[in-house]
Amino acid sequence: MTQHTEALDQRPATHPPAEVPDQLFDDPAREHRWRARFTAPRIGLPDWARDAPDRCVYPSNSSGTWEIYAWDRATDQHRQVTDRPAGTHSATVTPDGARLWWFADTDGDEFGHWVAEPFAGLPTRDEPEPAVPLPSDRAEDALDGYPAGLEIGRRVVALGTATDDGSRIWLSRDGGPAELVYEHAEDAGVGALSHDETLLAISHSEHGDSRHPALRVLRTEDGAAVAELSDGPGRGLSALDFPDLDGDTRLLVGHERRGRDELLIWDVATGVQTELLIDLPGELTGGFYPDGTALLVVHTHAARSTLHRYELGSGRLEALGTAPGCVGSASVRPDGTVEYGCSSAANPPSIRALSPDGTDRELITPAGERAPGSVPVTDAWVPSPGGTGPVHALISVPSGAGRPLPTVFVLHGGPHAADEDRFSAARAAWVDAGFAVVEVNYRGSTGYGSDWRDAIEGKPGHTELADVAAVHDWCVEQGLADPARCVVNGWSWGGYLTLLALGTQPERWAAGIAGVPVADYISAYADEMEQLRAFDRALFGGSPEQLPELYRLASPLTYLDQVRAPVLVLAGENDPRCPIRQVDNYLEALAARSRAGDGVDYQVLRFDAGHGSLVVAETLRHTAAEIAFARRAVLG
Repeated sequence: MTQHTEALDQRPATHPPAEVPDQLFDDPAREHRWRARFTAPRIGLPDWARDAPDRCVYPSNSSGTWEIYAWDRATDQHRQVTDRPAGTHSATVTPDGARLWWFADTDGDEFGHWVAEPFAGLPTRDEPEPAVPLPSDRAEDALDGYPAGLEIGRRVVALGTATDDGSRIWLSRDGGPAELVYEHAEDAGVGALSHDETLLAISHSEHGDSRHPALRVLRTEDGAAVAELSDGPGRGLSALDFPDLDGDTRLLVGHERRGRDELLIWDVATGVQTELLIDLPGELTGGFYPDGTALLVVHTHAARSTLHRYELGSGRLEALGTAPGCVGSASVRPDGTVEYGCSSAANPPSIRALSPDGTDRELITPAGERAPGSVPVTDAWVPSPGGTGPVHALISVPSGAGRPLPTVFVLHGGPHAADEDRFSAARAAWVDAGFAVVEVNYRGSTGYGSDWRDAIEGKPGHTELADVAAVHDWCVEQGLADPARCVVNGWSWGGYLTLLALGTQPERWAAGIAGVPVADYISAYADEMEQLRAFDRALFGGSPEQLPELYRLASPLTYLDQVRAPVLVLAGENDPRCPIRQVDNYLEALAARSRAGDGVDYQVLRFDAGHGSLVVAETLRHTAAEIAFARRAVLG
């Protein structure tokens, strides 16, 4: 099955292009500072080969595009592996360290297949080969799809793919052709592979709710199901980790039985489930230490994350002495060293190593200029009109600025995500431009419990915007935000909420900036990747064919005639999540209003990538266009 595509009804109309200034600031130091936050070399947390831990792979923007790099710790040699116009987003290394795998899509469309090459690199002009041999009885594109999980063992490879036909899970044994062991129209994916490679945990939503998946364990010898775990309607499970011990059938599982993300251990062989009552507020995830006696617990609470060690035998919980900041990804090396990424709103990211003796150091220092810092965030807790608890907002204010301020309300994507006290070059640029920045973790966000996350089910869009309105009112009442100079801004789901806000809350906004948005929900559903269609069915309670009025009420296109504020739309030509046709439908409706003499100021920035860009120069263009557009709208 090839990627879902559909021809546009017509060539898109010519729309006013976004103005991208050569510079945002007259002051050279300020101009250099905002750009340097984007261009400063950054890296992601290295992933290492299980049996050859000196061989690592990591992503970096050092070339000006996010690409994949190999790192041999024994020689401290770093090598750029990929060099593709739209960048490369996913890679790993085989357990023996002999080969690197990376995901080859087309121009950022996220649809493709895994390829492999030697760790040391390919001979000149050679191309990487498909990482898994194709099944002999299927078409050449059988393993093409959107990624749905990957586990690489010494003998067994488990590969998940998703297409318009649904989800498939394949097993390759001893380097042989892939064998299809699971197929379903609903969303599913590879979860975790046991250390001895006899058991594979997968997530599935055969019950029709991909937001709350169940777990199944397959025997890799023949693909047969050997165990099933489901917590019933409205409660999801996630397969996190098996211990690195042969014969150990304990699976660490994420659950939400008490209304928040917590941990349990499921012994697949015996069926025994042990819920871990870890006394921390907020939400928990994690993985096993190498010896299987303890867990590395990642604890998220109030938009910050910290690391803890949890002893399984005694139940002892120890906070790890990480560097100040919000911890991102983390993992444990064979010698017990915890490697992790951290940052804060004020301090740029770093990749660090915490040794068992408590010594903390920077693991890798990228060459070149380091990113300048920014201002810290403060917290606001505003009563939610939904009555399910307060809305948490993070606020950044230019140093020494008077009040009230022009204010940009930033709405995160997802909606299963949250803004946190992490470094953001974009947030810092808005602050440099004189705007207060308010990031709203509306209902639907993660990190605040299951009820908060699921409160948008059945009424998406409007529920989140009720929380945004409450925070907007609070900011005006506090004297922070100038009500005549408020901008709503977001990407992905945040872009969707931006367009919906402009049409349903026109009195609140002086301008709106929507990146890769859902603009016409019914057309978006028709064109988007099947994994997102499954998500939408779970979110709305059915498809557009089943619930046409609910989708219509949730669609920004429905309210386009009420839009009064200037609009900037940024869209990727190859976006599989918020496809271009439905964006063009919205833009054509704006153009039709203009032709009828009832137009609003709008501009468009189209770019040749998918759901955002991995090219640093393109990201700079987006940010410059956004801030320049907002300045014209609210500052004149």
